[in-house]
Amino acid sequence: MRRPFFTFGYLLMLVTAHPVQAADTLPEGFVYLEETVPGLRVDLAYSGTENFVGAVVDGYEGTRAILSAPAAKALAAVQEELRPFGLGLKVFDAYRPQRAVAHFVRWAEMPDDPDIKALYYPDIDKHRLFEEGYVATRSSHSRGSTVDLTVVSLADGAELDMGTRFDFFGPESWPGHEPLSDEQRANRLLLRLAMERHGFKPFDKEWWHFTLTNEPFPDTYFDFPVR
Repeated sequence: MRRPFFTFGYLLMLVTAHPVQAADTLPEGFVYLEETVPGLRVDLAYSGTENFVGAVVDGYEGTRAILSAPAAKALAAVQEELRPFGLGLKVFDAYRPQRAVAHFVRWAEMPDDPDIKALYYPDIDKHRLFEEGYVATRSSHSRGSTVDLTVVSLADGAELDMGTRFDFFGPESWPGHEPLSDEQRANRLLLRLAMERHGFKPFDKEWWHFTLTNEPFPDTYFDFPVR
C-alpha cells in the first residue's frame, strides 16, 4: 500500500512553522501598557458602564490599555519622572477602535439618559458634542498614540483633584478654565508639563487628553479590538 504523503511528522512541522495567532496578539508597533509602564494604574472607562454612554462601548472586549510602542515608551518616562514624588499615572483610555467611535455617533442620536447627562454633559445638547469638538467622528485615539489620563498617589491610588471628572463635556474641562482653585490649577499644570516634557501635546478642551507629537501612524485609523 502506498504511504500517504502527509505523514504525522509533516503535519506537525506545518503546525509549528505556522502557529495559530494568539487572541491577544497585537498588530506590529503596538504594546500593552501594563507590560511597558511599571506601576501604571488602568481603569478603561469604555470597558464598563460608568461612562458618558452608560454602556460597554463597541470594540472594548477587555480591560488592557494599548498604545503604539513610541507613545508607551514616552508614557513610561512620565511615570518615572513622577515616581520620586509618590505620584503616578492612571489611564482612562488609550488606543480606541474605530468601531467605538461609530458607537458614539449612534449614541448621539438616542434619547438622553437624565442621570448620565447630569454627570457628563449637563449644559450641552448631546447632538452638539461633535460640532463643538468634544467627540470626533474620527478620533486621534484610533491612531494609537493618544491617551486620556490623570495623576494619582502611588500609595493609595487616589486621584489628584483636577476640577472635573474624566469625560466631563464643558468649559470646566478646558485646561485653562477659570475659575479653578490653586490646587486644581497646579494639578492640571503638573500633568501637562510632565506630558509635554516627554513629547505629548495637550488638547484645548480636555485636561486629560494628550497625543504623542511624533506619532508613528498619523494617517491610519485602526479598528482591532481592545482585549
